Amino acid sequence: MKILVAVKRVIDYNVKVRPKADGSDVDLANVKMAINPFCEIAVEEAVRLKEAGTATEIVAVSIGPKQAQEQIRTALALGADRGIHVETDARMEPLAVAKTLKALIEKESPDLIIMGKQSIDADNNQTGQMLGALTAMPQGTFASEVKVADGKVAVTREVDGGLQTVELNLPAIVTTDLRLNEPRYASLPNIMKAKKKPLDTTTPDELGVSTEARVNLLKVELPPERQAGIKVPDVDTLVDKLKNEAKVI
Repeated sequence: MKILVAVKRVIDYNVKVRPKADGSDVDLANVKMAINPFCEIAVEEAVRLKEAGTATEIVAVSIGPKQAQEQIRTALALGADRGIHVETDARMEPLAVAKTLKALIEKESPDLIIMGKQSIDADNNQTGQMLGALTAMPQGTFASEVKVADGKVAVTREVDGGLQTVELNLPAIVTTDLRLNEPRYASLPNIMKAKKKPLDTTTPDELGVSTEARVNLLKVELPPERQAGIKVPDVDTLVDKLKNEAKVI
């Protein structure tokens, strides 16, 4: 069974994000970048399926600038077998990403596609669902448990009322949630081996995908600073301040 895993290059979650001075975009100069945490969970799940003997090949895919090859190499160090880099400097919106992945799926014919439920930069939570619509594949989103057997994948997913388990015929799409697993760290030997693993490069144009933006970014700014809280001596004072100062009651 072949698994295709999508990984996205994002600002490391430990870094405080700041806008550019002119507010035109997020400042990426000299900022540490990493694999999107949800994508890292997707890679870990694919590797576990391979270790269990369920999967035979893992293909890591990333769409972005040339530097995104760093994140593909990280996925290879974590256990992926080969990588595909779709190189572009364009701002890739979810629909463009889904169309690009659809083109790669048609070339690679994977049995299972695993990706993070959302990225921590744009935070859209749309690509997996759009990919499912474009490919007409069944999808299990927000997965907290994945089991593959007999040409089907059982996905336990987190919903508002608790947990829901759906059984999907392969090929299928799974988007990962935080509680699916805990990603491993790449060992030094595996990092060195990853440098020799195959990594193919293509472009959206070669795949026949348009990167034209449908949404214009007008401005990026930090949210207003929250005022410090205060202590009040009694309930009457609290009610008075909520009514006359905060004006919430």
